Amino acid sequence: MKIVVIGGTGLIGSKLVAKLGEHGHEAVAAAPNTGVNTLTGEGLAEALAGAQVVVDVSNSPSFEPAAVMEFFQTSTGNLLAAEAAAGVGHHVALSVVGTERLPESGYFRAKIAQEQLIEKSGVPFSLVHATQFFEFARSIAAEATDGDTVRIAPVLFQPIAGDEVAQAVGRAAVGAPLNGRVEVGGPEQFRMDEFFREALAIWGDPRQVVADPHARYFGSELGERTLVPGDGATLGQIRYRDWPGRTATPK
Repeated sequence: MKIVVIGGTGLIGSKLVAKLGEHGHEAVAAAPNTGVNTLTGEGLAEALAGAQVVVDVSNSPSFEPAAVMEFFQTSTGNLLAAEAAAGVGHHVALSVVGTERLPESGYFRAKIAQEQLIEKSGVPFSLVHATQFFEFARSIAAEATDGDTVRIAPVLFQPIAGDEVAQAVGRAAVGAPLNGRVEVGGPEQFRMDEFFREALAIWGDPRQVVADPHARYFGSELGERTLVPGDGATLGQIRYRDWPGRTATPK
């Protein structure tokens, strides 16, 4: 199949393009640096010509509430319109486990808006909700840092390797449209503060992790199960302690 991957040069997109290609599909990496811009519509019609599936793993360059809402509404609207014109039969989008439980966050409000556009579009779709990627652990710690302290809510946390997110998105892309969602998460649940205490020790990072029930996660307070998937989720197999990137020096 011809499968166009929007955001195909990013963390998940590049892994996905490679995996689809290994399985004999024509995987097209579509991103501004390959001449496809979903915000302006540039290159969309040409990229989607003859495509059976479009996968959107793109992300907003800004997390500022108005900017992120504009990104997801505009890019998703342009993409869905181009898909309808091209006769694309399946739209797959990557989202986040617990999105609907985080309405205080401007980022997650924008992801909710994106999903609503997809659901109402008339294009058959599948939504893949993933937990937090191992690759984003340092960014989460940075967001939660106050001086030499990292304030983390002691809630359940079930991160997953980016490779396994790409596998899950790939399975959705080559399967029949769900017209619904599938959830994917890592193989282990942690208390979030305990995970980051151990991760900072692995990184040789001197910051102190403090368990704070009111610590915000990108603008939202967290409940016990806000960030973890429900029953029936697909679970990865790579444990954080075994993940090669856990000790990598950040770029």
